[in-house]
Parts: sequence; structure tokens; C-alpha cells
Amino acid sequence: MKAKIEQALNWRYAAKKYDPNFQLDAETLALIEKSLQLTPSSYGLQPLHFFWIEDSVLREKVKEIAWNQQQIIDASAVLVICAKNELDAAFLDAHADRMRDERSMEEAQIQGFRSHLHTAIGSKPQTDVKIWNSKQAYIALGQLMHTCALLEIDATPMEGFVPTALDELLQLEQQGLHSVLICTIGKRAEDDKYQHLKKVRRPLNSLFTKL
Repeated sequence: MKAKIEQALNWRYAAKKYDPNFQLDAETLALIEKSLQLTPSSYGLQPLHFFWIEDSVLREKVKEIAWNQQQIIDASAVLVICAKNELDAAFLDAHADRMRDERSMEEAQIQGFRSHLHTAIGSKPQTDVKIWNSKQAYIALGQLMHTCALLEIDATPMEGFVPTALDELLQLEQQGLHSVLICTIGKRAEDDKYQHLKKVRRPLNSLFTKL
């Protein structure tokens, strides 16, 4: 397993050109969704929502918003990772309820956690909560990319788009959401020259310090 993880991480790169004829099977897509469902998040709140962009006309519109990156069209799957704009009392209570029920706890056992959620998060300004939620999207992206690498499926993370335009296109504000990232998923094209470039990273001794 150790060798497989390192091999997968060395194999992956941000594909610049996809094979437009390749299609992910339903089992692989389901596993990717399960990986995202199991992604860690602060307090386990999962303040995220994911949109698969399948419609070809919609993809063309997303491509324009994403600086005309062709991966949006050619990749087998296009995922928009969104975060919630706020975490209201109802959302926090629903999370505490779910934890209580899934773990067969009594209300008295979860009450401390429930109160802490309302105190810790309820005291934050909405702008801070929105930023905090956005950071959770990057945790999900990391897990998504690692999962895809282990499956030898290409994934290209994108910040290169106009968030306000994408939010308007997908009507995210009305859903209490905002876009954070796009990730295209599929199979690299054989003629994508970037797959043959040596991976360049800083040496380990410049990244880690023992104290």
C-alpha cells in the first residue's frame, strides 16, 4: 500500500488535455461521491455542496466563465465544489441531531456539543463563516484528488474562473451557496505533453523541521 500511494501521487498531474471519448463508469463516479461524503470537515459539519455539470450547453457557459479552459468540455466529468454562505441554527441543530441518532446517543449526551456549536459558530460574523466554509472545500478537493490518483483517474483543480459569474449561472445565491472550486475528472489525452514532464517539488529537508 505504501508503494501504491507514492506511485499514485507521482503518476498524477493537472491534466491540461483530456480524452473527450473517455467516460467514467457509474461505479467509479459513485466511489468518488463516497470519497467526498467521507471528507473531513470542521466539527463534521460538511458545509459543502457539489454540482456535476453534465449538460453540454451548460458546460459551454461554464467554459466561458472559466477562461475558456477546454478541459471543461473534454473531461468526462466536471464538478463544481460549493460552500454554504452561512451556518444557521437549524443547520447546526440538524447536524447535532444526526450525530445523536447515528450514534444512538441520548439528548443529554449530545447537549454539550450542540451548545458548543451554537456558541462557537453562532458568535462568528457571517463573513467569517463564509470564509471558514470555503476553506473546507479545499480539504474536499485534496481528498478528491488523492482518490482519483489511486484510481488512476485524472483530476484537474481549477480556481481560474469568475466566481460571481458562476454563482449567477448556477443560481447559487438563492440556494445559500457560493462556488469555490471547479475540478475536471477523466482521462488524459495521449498527446498532452505535460504528462511527460518531471514532477518538480522542493526537497524534503526544506519542507520539514523537527523541533
